[in-house]
Amino acid sequence: MSAPQPTPSKTTSGERKEPATPPHRNEKAVTALRRFAISISVLNIFGYTVLGFEQPWTWPFIALATAYTVEIFLEMIGARSEGRAPRYRGNGVRGMVEFLYPAHITALAVNMLSYVNDLVWVMVFGVVVAVGAKWVLRAPVRGRLRHFMNPSNFGIAVILLLFPWASIAPPYHFTIYLDGGLNWLVPAIIVVLGTMLNAKLTERMWLILAWVGGYILQAVVRGVLFDTSIPAALAMMSGVAFVLFTNYMITDPGTTPSSKWGQIAFGGGVAGLYGVLTALGVAYGIFFATALVCLIRGAHLWSIDIRDRKQAAERADGTTPAQVAPVPPPTDDFMTKELTPEQFTDSRCECADGCSCPAGSTGNKPQEEKAVVPA
Repeated sequence: MSAPQPTPSKTTSGERKEPATPPHRNEKAVTALRRFAISISVLNIFGYTVLGFEQPWTWPFIALATAYTVEIFLEMIGARSEGRAPRYRGNGVRGMVEFLYPAHITALAVNMLSYVNDLVWVMVFGVVVAVGAKWVLRAPVRGRLRHFMNPSNFGIAVILLLFPWASIAPPYHFTIYLDGGLNWLVPAIIVVLGTMLNAKLTERMWLILAWVGGYILQAVVRGVLFDTSIPAALAMMSGVAFVLFTNYMITDPGTTPSSKWGQIAFGGGVAGLYGVLTALGVAYGIFFATALVCLIRGAHLWSIDIRDRKQAAERADGTTPAQVAPVPPPTDDFMTKELTPEQFTDSRCECADGCSCPAGSTGNKPQEEKAVVPA
């Protein structure tokens, strides 16, 4: 994907300066988003024509128009404030389509999974919250602010929290007109396609395994401690809503960790919180549990950033020995994979006479019995 070519802007000194280009999206991520978008679009078409979706057929178009508008408007504001070109520019129609994939998925998911009677404005409100939260609830990841709340899950959770009469789409929503064993066909197709997508592109199979395993465990624990019917608790796993959540919502690559243990902690955490909320009598705990774990992850990312900034400030002030290498970011901290040693090489030392560089730097070779000047 080629970089956009923005018009140069003038600085106060009269020189022209190119605005910063928007960040490039990983091609693997683009492919995953494309397949997510196609899958949910096909499901909606199939749902309104065959399965029996109960929302008016015009609502998906209203949801899409709302999400597209909010996404483009906020991107324009964000690009101007950050001094870069908007991410939808630079690759024609394809660039715009790829930019709108997340908004497309979010809009259809919020409309498909929530039920707000005939009050379309509540659904629109949920879509606005879901898309807008990506610009408000953000945390530093690899030097960039990125959203940490699962957009569609957060929009649905806010609807359920602010409008107690609203609900989730009922289970029969997806299979009301299917019988004779065909009602098992829909979840089977979703499982197969979702597994292929998450195994090959999003690489979130550890998260899925932790979530499913944790869900089974919490059902057994609730049965032992609170005399809950274990078969009834496990029966939810056979529903289309659970399968959709497992394969297409909780695995959102933009708001979940990449490392193995980070994924296990995330999936297991959602299952554990779901069990606690359900034991306390909280309805729709699956959405609230996901939102809470995302919030915890966001706080964790901020704590790492604050710690790193503090350590950098201490090194700059000379309050820590200059020979101590910077502490690399953790490899299973919900946000990044392990970096190579070369990425932590101190290349800032520019030696003159009478100083020496830390070992491994690109400056002059260390000289014996010379003072080390902090970078």
